[in-house]
Amino acid sequence: MNKFLMAAAGVAALTAWACTTSEGPDIEVAEEAARDEIMVTGTKRTTDFANTTAGVVSAPLMRMPPQPEPQITEQYEDVDPNPVKLASKEPVSTFSSDVDTTAYSVMRRYVSKNNQLPPSDSVRIEEFVNYFDYQYKEPKSAEAPFSPTVWVTPSPWNAGTKLMHIGVKGYDIQPEKTPDANIVLLLDVSGSMNSENKLPLVKKSVALLVEEMSKDDRISIVVYAGAAGVVLEPTPGNQKTKIIEALNNLEAGGSTAGGAGIALAYSLAEENFAKDKVNRIILATDGDFNVGVVDADSLEDFVARKRKTGIYLTVLGFGEGNYNDVIAQKLVQAGNGVAAYIDTLNEARKVLVREFRSTLFPIARDLKFQVEFNPAVVAEYRLIGYETRILNTEDFNNDAIDAGDIGSGHTVTALYELALVGSDARLIDDLRYVPSAAVDGPKDEFAFVRLRYKLPEEEKSRLIEQPVRVSSAIASLSDAPRDARFAAAVAAFGQKLKRAGYTDDYAYEDIIEMAQGAKGEDPYGDRAEFVNLVRAAAKIDTPSGE
Repeated sequence: MNKFLMAAAGVAALTAWACTTSEGPDIEVAEEAARDEIMVTGTKRTTDFANTTAGVVSAPLMRMPPQPEPQITEQYEDVDPNPVKLASKEPVSTFSSDVDTTAYSVMRRYVSKNNQLPPSDSVRIEEFVNYFDYQYKEPKSAEAPFSPTVWVTPSPWNAGTKLMHIGVKGYDIQPEKTPDANIVLLLDVSGSMNSENKLPLVKKSVALLVEEMSKDDRISIVVYAGAAGVVLEPTPGNQKTKIIEALNNLEAGGSTAGGAGIALAYSLAEENFAKDKVNRIILATDGDFNVGVVDADSLEDFVARKRKTGIYLTVLGFGEGNYNDVIAQKLVQAGNGVAAYIDTLNEARKVLVREFRSTLFPIARDLKFQVEFNPAVVAEYRLIGYETRILNTEDFNNDAIDAGDIGSGHTVTALYELALVGSDARLIDDLRYVPSAAVDGPKDEFAFVRLRYKLPEEEKSRLIEQPVRVSSAIASLSDAPRDARFAAAVAAFGQKLKRAGYTDDYAYEDIIEMAQGAKGEDPYGDRAEFVNLVRAAAKIDTPSGE
């Protein structure tokens, strides 16, 4: 029996069973039990989601009882900003990479559409900074896909501190060498998606992706509402009319069996797995799962177990009012994932057309950063952002610990604010008892930077190491590279919106001035848009008449 045929009905039965119990079952155990009960009456399958076109088949669905309307709320994880740390006490900082951009697009929707500042919990500063492309050193080959760029400059918001800027650019696969793709589109068509900025925008966004696919690519479509089903089995990417027609037939309605949809999508991806292709699930949803296995932890566990299948995960968030960022983040962090939030068709074009290769094609897995600060030079440090990506020191050398993946041409940026030994800007008093090694350490290094990563086909990590020399520091912010100044402006804005307390005296006008002077060529207007968003936020944040 076809594997995903069994899974389709199996997960539907699981969803129905879970709705009548107080606790959802383990999704894999229940799925296996449900498969034993499935009956196949023929090769033609039907669906309640769409009137499919000729040749498009789908899985049987089980009707769900009506569900009460969920409370309309947006959910973001409550995470405090990273604290200042003493280099003499905790000299090592370790974190996972993050190429997601969700938080920036959420902010844009709040500021430009709703005329409100975003909730502070929705602000992830690293996602603001990593929304933009930076001209870091180009790696020479896919075998050595990173070459770190490190700058140390004065801090724009605190004259007594410095910024250490670490940037890497992933190897950019040339179009003619891009591998073929096996894509499973997992689309939420539940009732909560029934608004213009949800399912209609999903259709338009996916249509942009379809235009980028070739005859050697394969696209499938799985949908879920009260249950899950397949509305388009693997189809060559050049059969665009067939794919678009299947998309256009979708309508929103019913409750949201997200767990069932995810299980079915993985089954379909595994059924059609191709070692010579990039195998990826693209989930488009508002994250408002309310039927069956709905809690974030259970879904996270399931996706984490599937991580070793070699199937990557992209989560595209849509909509407002009930957008569940908590579930989206847990899914992408558990399953070799990348997340973006699509608030406009232009953002869909950025993610799925302009950044097509970096969105779909990984060049490295489990990219980790570790920075060891020299207590003889650096008194204090603070990692700006990455609060949800912090790792234990020992995790850096443990290849079993998952970390962020990076796609073709992706850039990753991390910023530290440093207070040097003897600086009046220090926030923590000197320790009375300092190990002699901290006092007698080398005077010509701020820190030592280490990166670990795995090539997509390898399980053993590779290591990159680089000292950060005191002599390399840039004396004046005006002499700093354009990208260093622009990233600092974005980080300053993110900290103000996060209400972190470190940039309260740094005015919006100061951010605008620095960003304006560092826009550069800006071919798509992303940096100009940032300046306008800062202006709009300043008006919102300034009481009338002041």
